[in-house]
Amino acid sequence: MKSYSESRILPKGLTSEEFYRLMKVVSAKDVTARISFVLAYGSGLRISEVLKLSPENVTDGQIMVWQGKGKVDRAVPIPKGWKKWMINELPLKRGERTIERKFKAYSRKAGLPQHYVFHSLRHGFGLRAIEKGIPANQVQLLMGHSSLSVTNIYTKARPKDALDKYEELF
Repeated sequence: MKSYSESRILPKGLTSEEFYRLMKVVSAKDVTARISFVLAYGSGLRISEVLKLSPENVTDGQIMVWQGKGKVDRAVPIPKGWKKWMINELPLKRGERTIERKFKAYSRKAGLPQHYVFHSLRHGFGLRAIEKGIPANQVQLLMGHSSLSVTNIYTKARPKDALDKYEELF
């Protein structure tokens, strides 16, 4: 399978506004969806990493991801939308397909583009991190990418900075 950098497919990630619209339509009673969406978008976790989390992973203002993809351990930030009650719901007792279906259903309800999948939340994290000026090598660490070339795809996904610089200079 080709990587993003080999195939030149740009990641499609939710913007902050789209994430807000999504969370507005999520039922307050659907704690699985709330927690999984917040962790993927706010911490850049993969769906498998979300499902492996337990209360012991959340410590000292960070979340420890043990044995993520490629057996990589890493620390990620606790997302801004994290609430104290959420820790008591870990580990989530649902499967990947259930969470993916929930994401698709809530995305439709929020009027988000149809091409979004659960992983688009993680892409949103990477895109926002680059847009906010976090150096690519630090985004690589947060996302658990094996190489910087994988992370660098996020610098190309939304060429806003390059277009803004062009407008400023020309």
